[in-house]
Amino acid sequence: MSGMSRYEKVVLGLTAAFLLFTSGWFLAERSSAVPYKVTTTRSGQSVAAVEQSAPAEENPRPDSLLEGETINLNTADVYDLQRLPGIGEKRAQDIVAYREEHGPFQTVDDLDRVKGIGPGILEGLRQYASVT
Repeated sequence: MSGMSRYEKVVLGLTAAFLLFTSGWFLAERSSAVPYKVTTTRSGQSVAAVEQSAPAEENPRPDSLLEGETINLNTADVYDLQRLPGIGEKRAQDIVAYREEHGPFQTVDDLDRVKGIGPGILEGLRQYASVT
């Protein structure tokens, strides 16, 4: 190395440092962490384990309304009715029971006949519910 200029030594040192850094980066990316599982127990029953690296299964039915979507009160099941704002499982079941007992809704305003649905909830549903 005595025949090398100071400039060549600096360039050689920087090149070696760059190669070490990039190879370390590459090896760190290749050795990904092993996925871990979390298991909880409720009332003596084991709840399903969650795997971090496994992609979540897509739910074919969303939990909330999509943009511009309306729910038909005369054809929707309990699950779809729960997606409406202010409607939980009990109210959705009440809507289905009312529909089965009294027939299809003629207008969205007919929802006020269902127990537990008042003017406030009805007003919040108008743009998301339909009867056609």
